[in-house]
Amino acid sequence: MIRALTILGVMLATALPVFAQSNKELVTSFKLENGMQVIVVEDHRAPVLQHMIWYRNGSADEPHGVSGVAHLLEHLMFKATDNMESGELSATVAANGGRDNAFTSYDYTAYFQRVAADRLELMMRMESDRMVNLRLTPENIQTERDVVLEERNSRVENNPRALFGEQMNAIQYYNHTYGRPVIGWRREVEELSLENVLAFYRTYYAPNNATLVVSGDVDPEQVRALAEQYYGVIPANPDLRERARPQEPPQTAARRMTFKDARVAQPYINRSYLAPERNTGDQEQAAALYLLAEILGGGTTSYLAEQLQFENQTAVYTGAFYSGQSLDPTTFDMVIVPAEGVTLEQAETAMDDAVAGFIKAGVDPEQLDRIKMQLRASQIYARDNVDGIANRYGRALSTGLTIKDVQDWPDILQAVTGEQIIAAARDVLIPETSVTGWMMRQEEVSQ
Repeated sequence: MIRALTILGVMLATALPVFAQSNKELVTSFKLENGMQVIVVEDHRAPVLQHMIWYRNGSADEPHGVSGVAHLLEHLMFKATDNMESGELSATVAANGGRDNAFTSYDYTAYFQRVAADRLELMMRMESDRMVNLRLTPENIQTERDVVLEERNSRVENNPRALFGEQMNAIQYYNHTYGRPVIGWRREVEELSLENVLAFYRTYYAPNNATLVVSGDVDPEQVRALAEQYYGVIPANPDLRERARPQEPPQTAARRMTFKDARVAQPYINRSYLAPERNTGDQEQAAALYLLAEILGGGTTSYLAEQLQFENQTAVYTGAFYSGQSLDPTTFDMVIVPAEGVTLEQAETAMDDAVAGFIKAGVDPEQLDRIKMQLRASQIYARDNVDGIANRYGRALSTGLTIKDVQDWPDILQAVTGEQIIAAARDVLIPETSVTGWMMRQEEVSQ
């Protein structure tokens, strides 16, 4: 049931609450006096909630030479504070029947607890404590640095696909810090110090750089009162600067790379193009690119699959991918895995010919309608998950979008036309901004 809300007055001395609604989602937003933004998404169908803190800093905000410090700090946030022992937060969440975790990306670092609805105050007390009272030692740094290095060994060094992806990113971005891996370059992670971590913590872990998102069976007034009590007393960082990353110069030359590794089981091609991100109040091109990826490579009924896997059997797998939710320009990617007996050169030519044929022929209206219907259904089902809801709003607000942008996104997707999709393809799928990577077995000979 859609509920209409009316703002009756100023509920906080320094912040006017903003209410937004979208079908079953009821969203309340306000700011604390110290600059912390709070988002409450009500869903009273089950007595559970998700409590999330999103810091507007990620690996792309790291100073030069200390890649991996954002991710290392994420690990260290579970150590001791003035009021908790090391590991106490997670142990307390588990003892209360909940689960917690954290993750670092290019644009944000987030911490969450999923618990029963009556445990909200406990979560705020613990999370606000580690926002300001973290106590680290050189021994902590050494221990967790070794953990991160082992994580890099298992997830990256022992995975040719991950190593290939790192190189693709590094070549795609001439200047922007998206070209560095979130986990960090190994040599720089090995040299991260207590001073590096504390400098990052003291700069970015402040209420005026954070968004609190609480979703589930909660009352906005209760959330506001508790947020004032636990987070509102933490001073803002007056020295926090606007986010400023090195931006990309014009890309005017196609780039190619060949990656060889004896562990490669299946050679394949990855093509990435620099692409615009979703921007506040201007999401139409991003929506067209999102649908372009679905039409070109969104499964076995996609255009590339029909042309290359089934019609001429050039490939055993095709895919296209676009995620516009980033603060700065992102990428549009296509992948093709050649069929037995098909060379990488032949597969790349077939992929290029298929894309050119698609742009010339235009979008099949029936396929577009089917994809839009599937998207609408998936967006409705997503409202049944407090985790998904909190992530959707937290990620958006951490990458420069607004509540209105989140609420408008489903309707913008539904309004995209075939002509807009083809126009987006012509604008983005151009050689000058592309990187083409060949993932090969060690003994494979390039053409």
